[in-house]
Amino acid sequence: MDEKIVFSKGSFFHGTKADLAIGDLIVTGKKKNYNDDRKSEYVYFAGTLDAAVWGAELAEGDGRERIYVVEPTGDFEDDPNLTDKKFPGNPTRSYRSKQPLKIVAEVVSWQGHAPEIRNNMLENLRQLSEKGIRAID
Repeated sequence: MDEKIVFSKGSFFHGTKADLAIGDLIVTGKKKNYNDDRKSEYVYFAGTLDAAVWGAELAEGDGRERIYVVEPTGDFEDDPNLTDKKFPGNPTRSYRSKQPLKIVAEVVSWQGHAPEIRNNMLENLRQLSEKGIRAID
């Protein structure tokens, strides 16, 4: 029998292609997920499943797209890459932290974006990259 997990309003999610396990920590200092060879100074997460879906869909690599339910282990702040530039007021509930995120579950059933919406986002990111604008600065 499949066990269903009900997410509370305060649940946090992290989308990626990394194959991790319950109890693992997502930490800073790893290669960023998006067309960027720099090491990440922050770990990113969201309070909406849709934002985490974007994280999984846009992450580089050959792994399977995954969404983890995470718990911040320390202080965190609104993600200025989204809240200051694109979505004032943080409706996507996107955050970042210099402290690890602990994986407490994996969302095993979720709906991705339609191919035309995903391809449009990838094209927009490609055009920004050609202009020297990185997805996460």
